[in-house]
Amino acid sequence: MSDEIIERINKLRKERNAIIIAHNYQRGEVQDIADFVGDSLELSQKAAKIDADVIVFCGVHFMAETASILSPDKTVLIPDKDSGCPMADMIDADALRKLKSEHPTAKVVCYVNSSAEVKAESDICCTSSNATRIVASFPVDQEIIFIPDQYLGHYAASQSGREVILWHGYCPTHAKIIPPDIEQLRQDHPNAKVVVHPECRPDVIALADEVASTSGILKYCQREDIHEVIVGTEMGIIHRLEKENPGKQFFPISKKAVCPNMKRITLEKVQYALEEMTPEVKVPENIRLKAKAAVDRMLEA
Repeated sequence: MSDEIIERINKLRKERNAIIIAHNYQRGEVQDIADFVGDSLELSQKAAKIDADVIVFCGVHFMAETASILSPDKTVLIPDKDSGCPMADMIDADALRKLKSEHPTAKVVCYVNSSAEVKAESDICCTSSNATRIVASFPVDQEIIFIPDQYLGHYAASQSGREVILWHGYCPTHAKIIPPDIEQLRQDHPNAKVVVHPECRPDVIALADEVASTSGILKYCQREDIHEVIVGTEMGIIHRLEKENPGKQFFPISKKAVCPNMKRITLEKVQYALEEMTPEVKVPENIRLKAKAAVDRMLEA
């Protein structure tokens, strides 16, 4: 059955002049049919450069919005309209405006894991790989608000030596990764290295050999001197790690670290999206331009 679905997807992909992109946390079979697999901003940037009329974004809603922000002339589809991000939903534009009014001289650093409306209210965006550099780029006396992820914000502040005002959002999936699980796995696999995502809690980060974004985790695990890795992020990345690193062993810190929204997307839903050209994600132009300015400032920083 899946072979028939893949055949149909490939036929529709060609007919629609579509590109299928999938986040590292997607189901293995969805990653396997994608033209590109990566992190959210990386995928949107690649899609913007490719001559395609349609972008099928296998990820969560804010990711499809980012693709729409960077590719306004392309049709952006998300195979499941309910594939949202709980952390992104922990702040909205009204709440951010209120916080800004309480700190009128502050600059807002916005993690890309946020809605287009929140990006539009921000001064500059950041990713998990450049958050520390972006925070450090401001003058020492500049007041900084970091939204929405308190743990990434805490990590960026600690690494840059800056004080930041944190919004108390977090990723529920990464919050399931806890120190006792690392300690047990270190006992079971004493030669393994521990790499974790900076969305993890500070007590988890303190136990890691390396802290890195999803792209950074992939790069770290490719090192020739590393053969066993204890991985602290959403379980979907294990599929790609094993695929790209035959002969190496990967142990997820927690098998509970599964994002249910990422897993909503299936091959059947990708097929349906291409057949019906829905659900479409389109960011209104007035919001898109403001949000794009925050993304552009990050890329220029």
